[in-house]
Amino acid sequence: MKTTNQINTLLFALLSLTASALFLSNPVHAAKWDETMTPAEVEATLDKKFAEGKYSPKGADSCLMCHKKSEKVMDLFKGVHGSIESSKSPMAGLQCEACHGPLGSHNRGGKEPMITFGPDSTLAADKQNSVCMSCHTDDKRMSWESSHHASGDVACASCHNVHTSHDPVLSKQTEMDVCTSCHTKQKADMNKRSSHPMKWNQMTCSDCHNPHGSLSDDDLVKPTVNETCYSCHAEKRGPKLWEHAPVTENCVNCHNPHGSVNDAMLKTRAPQLCQQCHSGDGHTSSAYLGNTSMGSSVNDNAFTGGRSCLNCHSQVHGSNHPSGKLLQR
Repeated sequence: MKTTNQINTLLFALLSLTASALFLSNPVHAAKWDETMTPAEVEATLDKKFAEGKYSPKGADSCLMCHKKSEKVMDLFKGVHGSIESSKSPMAGLQCEACHGPLGSHNRGGKEPMITFGPDSTLAADKQNSVCMSCHTDDKRMSWESSHHASGDVACASCHNVHTSHDPVLSKQTEMDVCTSCHTKQKADMNKRSSHPMKWNQMTCSDCHNPHGSLSDDDLVKPTVNETCYSCHAEKRGPKLWEHAPVTENCVNCHNPHGSVNDAMLKTRAPQLCQQCHSGDGHTSSAYLGNTSMGSSVNDNAFTGGRSCLNCHSQVHGSNHPSGKLLQR
């Protein structure tokens, strides 16, 4: 019993040290006003400051008196938002206060709220985004309010980094890392044996999706799934003399565009995939599973071996041959 108590004491001490180490390595960076004000009070104070409009006559110079020691703050001047040469940059107008709001009495102790962005901000995502959208209003963002990201209360600063020379989400080499930090299922799919070349940065999410929203399903850049796919797979576009109904309806009836363990990114391998529709006609009236006496060995049966149904019906995306009714040629 004594030995057990000693072991429990030792484990408790180790856990306490581990917890302390984690806290020290990942400190919570709460703003000074968060210690004394609730999120609702912060928002109300900011609304009042905007109504009063007490901006600093010195602009960024007032802010940099305290914040110039921060490397993250100074990185702003490496990017477009901190450019003093562009008339479209915040630096050409209200400077820091163009995004963070009126200075007011903030510089007298630093406890009066300013607009903060990112995961540590107590300000609601829609309030943060309203600042960004006050400038970024173009046809690519016209559907933002109905987008999946807006509906999920995702802040612009969750994906974009303003205080940097190169925003990672705007680079083809790093866009995937930003998107898959949230979209983990798609990250798993794109690493499966059959997938689009996203993990090699030959394709990016924004090639198919508009992260700021669109008028189509899943925020696609084209009106429909098929139109999006045809942007690259033009050879699959119809009309064909003999068409395959699920193909003309929606490519994702059969394919998982983010990746699959099956050939050609198929959701399920043939013949199971085909039998989801063709379950009662001709030689498909009995299910072929590929792991039975009829298909237990490779190429033992034309219905299950090799490419299965596609051994005969090779033109599954449609045929222009006069005798291609069964998509065999």
